[in-house]
Amino acid sequence: MSQNKTAVIIGAGIGGITTAIYLAKNGYSVDIYEKNSGPGGRCGQLIKDGHRFDLGATMLLMPEVYQDVFESLGIRLEKGTDIVPLKDMYRIYYDDGSTISFTTDNERMRNQLEAIEPGSYEKSRDFTARGYKLYRLGMEKLISRNFYNLFEFANLRNIGLLVKLKTYISTWSYTKKFFRHIHLLMAYTFQNIYVGQSPFNSPALFTMIPAIELTEGSFFPKGGMFTIVDKLYSAAKAEGVTFHFNINVTAIKIRNKKAEGIILEDGSEADGDIILANADLPYVYNKLLPANRMSARLNRMNYTCSVICFHWGLDKTYPQLDHHNVFISDAFRDGLDRIFIDKSVNDNPTFYVHAPVRTDPGAAPAGHDTLSVIVGAGHVDAKKDQDWKTLKEKTRDAVIRRLERHGLSDLSEHIKFEICYTPETWEGACNIQRGSVFGSLSHSIMQMGYFRPHNRHDKYHNLYFVGGSTHPGNGIPNVLMSAKLVAERIFSGK
Repeated sequence: MSQNKTAVIIGAGIGGITTAIYLAKNGYSVDIYEKNSGPGGRCGQLIKDGHRFDLGATMLLMPEVYQDVFESLGIRLEKGTDIVPLKDMYRIYYDDGSTISFTTDNERMRNQLEAIEPGSYEKSRDFTARGYKLYRLGMEKLISRNFYNLFEFANLRNIGLLVKLKTYISTWSYTKKFFRHIHLLMAYTFQNIYVGQSPFNSPALFTMIPAIELTEGSFFPKGGMFTIVDKLYSAAKAEGVTFHFNINVTAIKIRNKKAEGIILEDGSEADGDIILANADLPYVYNKLLPANRMSARLNRMNYTCSVICFHWGLDKTYPQLDHHNVFISDAFRDGLDRIFIDKSVNDNPTFYVHAPVRTDPGAAPAGHDTLSVIVGAGHVDAKKDQDWKTLKEKTRDAVIRRLERHGLSDLSEHIKFEICYTPETWEGACNIQRGSVFGSLSHSIMQMGYFRPHNRHDKYHNLYFVGGSTHPGNGIPNVLMSAKLVAERIFSGK
């Protein structure tokens, strides 16, 4: 127990709240300062006219990570939370009008795959088994542990591990070893966008994502993913954590090689024995700390893409849609190049539609629909000619044309209201460097493990970091593990 110690946390995202509970349970007095009006950060929630939208993540994967972290906090995840397993994880729509559903029904999966490419069902089973093995190996050796020095990570044993984890080959090239048909290649690689990366550049380690889905399934908590935030928020308050909303942090106060506290936008200060930044790590180094070499290094790193997101409240339902829907464009690779090279949006984009009413009728008024359309987009780049207002309009038109082509007739006439987030919106609303909404830093091999920005500042040893841009990486399961790992580090003093 750490009696009478104080902790100040910047940001009330999942990582900050989870770490706060660990600290409070170990005797810390904890205060969290959040610029927005409520908890959740990028996993927040929007409610308008009876329509409920998840701001960020829309599916629950890797449930054992949630269970492990919640149990370590003394929280029963299942109590008061209705987590629904989805028989159909998502339906994929192709430009030629054909579809395929990733499903837990093995016979249906076999029939769909064999109709596209004979022999592909067994290849899918092999691909899935190998990808899931990568996940279990990566989880044990790379993801779920701290690295306290370079030699714990960069040694001969781990060089062999990086080979086993397929870090030497891209997701796309590796997947081509299993499938020939372009529809299957796209279906088994688009999931890289979950972590803001292109399958043509990310290591084949990330074939673990569809493998996890096909092995463990996909889930959705009724009430939306915000129910996870709300459960953590309630637990934190029960442990005595104090939340301060609508307060922006303008600087971290440094004195004698130590982070003494934070400075707020009204000029007041809050001091703590421990300072933990749950704000986006590159933003913290660039905006809240004195300029240093790490800031320059971070600015040279690879960043994830962003998204344009349309939240639509509709006055009718469209039963053609499943809960999760992916509309893949024939211009798949060109679209990704437009995102990651040109930092823009393709004219015929691949996009995702979340339609939660199919599982959770309370997400919209009776007879109405709640849709979130998420379109990959380049992150904010001052060197590029980016007119996000024009790109937003062009993208909306392209999405509506595609949806109407797939049977959502007169869609534009039934949109009661729209709430739109562009990369610039994400950058401003959540203080995300470049609007790289997936947890700004990507997962290239030189940005993983010990090479990812550390969860403890190298100079100010009482300043810690939690979230998607520190170890182990982005996505809610990784952020939950990030909280557990940084808490271990705080308590150990390493």
